[in-house]
Amino acid sequence: MNSPIATTTAVDIDQRWQHFAPDLPAEKVLFSDVIPGGCHWSWALPRGVALRLTALGAGANLSLVLYSAREKLERYNMPDSLKAQHTAHYTRGHVLMSDMGRAMASIIHDELGWHDPLGLLLDKRRMDTKYGEHNYQQFRNGMHRAGTDGLLIEIGKYGLARRDLVTPANFFSKVTVDEEGRFNFTPHHAPAGASVDLRMDMDVIVAVSAAPHPLDPRPDYAPAPVGIAAWRCGPAPADDYCRAFCPENARALHNTDLLYLA
Repeated sequence: MNSPIATTTAVDIDQRWQHFAPDLPAEKVLFSDVIPGGCHWSWALPRGVALRLTALGAGANLSLVLYSAREKLERYNMPDSLKAQHTAHYTRGHVLMSDMGRAMASIIHDELGWHDPLGLLLDKRRMDTKYGEHNYQQFRNGMHRAGTDGLLIEIGKYGLARRDLVTPANFFSKVTVDEEGRFNFTPHHAPAGASVDLRMDMDVIVAVSAAPHPLDPRPDYAPAPVGIAAWRCGPAPADDYCRAFCPENARALHNTDLLYLA
């Protein structure tokens, strides 16, 4: 499942997408899946494919990282993305940019209005301290899973290691910064059913973890599942909303377009 997705019609498509993304055109859906709370997965996706991400429970969190499938040294860069777009959160119109100034993915649909790019990942030490240790040997599939470990497992499938793990975008979570520079997590931000579409603007490796956000104040380890549906949306057109969102986005998308002239 980690090989590039063909642009022809997929065979025997899992039908779960009809339950959490029924508005997607059936002829454009490539695959669907459900990431259980705390679990992780990854895909190699081509330019022009979008991921519909849907919170299947209140308080979901999905940490996502991106790497160029052509050259894995190029990857999502949070500081450059935020600085270029003069923002501290993501929503429709925003572009996730690489450290080469190219658009890697764009948010083309968003029912929530705020997704966190700042809050990092839940690591095992913080997880065990906060929720108690629940290992596989004792709890089997009821084990606790950390976001850092989950993403390291996924990017390891592509020859990447700890030094390659970048700051993720945390979809469905909201973190604000006060005047003293302190992070404030907003509980109950994402209701069940909230969705966001992320268009891939280049051939990418996508890795995700549905582990809790590290700043989530809930005392129990109970991350919500997230529905995933991949569908063909095509590359960004000339009149694309994200392209027109700001000059920096237009330049980043243009830089990516130059890779696909041939």
